[in-house]
Amino acid sequence: MRIKYAFSRPTSSEEERDQLFREYGMAGYDGLQLKAGQYAPYLHQPERFMEEWGHREGIGAALIAGGNVDEHGSKQLRELFRFGQRIGSERIVFCHGVSRSKVTREDIRRFAEQLSELGIEAQQYGLKLSLHHHYDQPVMHREDFDIFFDGVQPGSVGLTVDTAHLVKSGIHDIAELIRAYASVIDNFHMKDFAAGEWQILGRGEIDFGPIFQAILDTGYRGWISADEESGGEIAEGLTECMSFLKQGLQSMK
Repeated sequence: MRIKYAFSRPTSSEEERDQLFREYGMAGYDGLQLKAGQYAPYLHQPERFMEEWGHREGIGAALIAGGNVDEHGSKQLRELFRFGQRIGSERIVFCHGVSRSKVTREDIRRFAEQLSELGIEAQQYGLKLSLHHHYDQPVMHREDFDIFFDGVQPGSVGLTVDTAHLVKSGIHDIAELIRAYASVIDNFHMKDFAAGEWQILGRGEIDFGPIFQAILDTGYRGWISADEESGGEIAEGLTECMSFLKQGLQSMK
């Protein structure tokens, strides 16, 4: 297995979505990690998605979803499992939409148990479930990672590391976290950050050198996605992020 490059970016219209779907491959990416609004119109019509876009390699490599793990949220995730299976997705990237201020350590342990069960279900559809930690979500602070993954059933839930959400959450030693959780990291969302705003990779204040080194030192092989949420132009983000990722990883070798 090798490092594979993905791109992820919100779109505000069908025209923008179609541009993204057409251009990611030409920019050198192996796939897309789709935001909810990009796959939602097809959720109950996977055959229509495949008819329109299935010829594009990696078009739905990962599906990003937000929500809860209550009965309603679990039902929605199961619908997504079925859709992901039909379109050939590899991974569901789950953002747990509950404020960190409203949960306790015991809640985090309970969420670990619930997501473990859902992760095992996802595997029955040929998918992996990956937790996307997030600012002001249950796994936010450094100790939250320890609590959560101590409670996860081994092999049931992976970790999507988001560089900018770590920094916004007050975790600045990203390389330490990568090394500590190398055994469960199955996805990266690379995003830059400065002045309280997401930035195109290379334009913010995050020092990616130690991050790239930790990725290489741990022998990571899998998806690294540019998670471009700066609001810039699609073509600009595609080009700059790919150049930054490839040059950054190459410079560490």
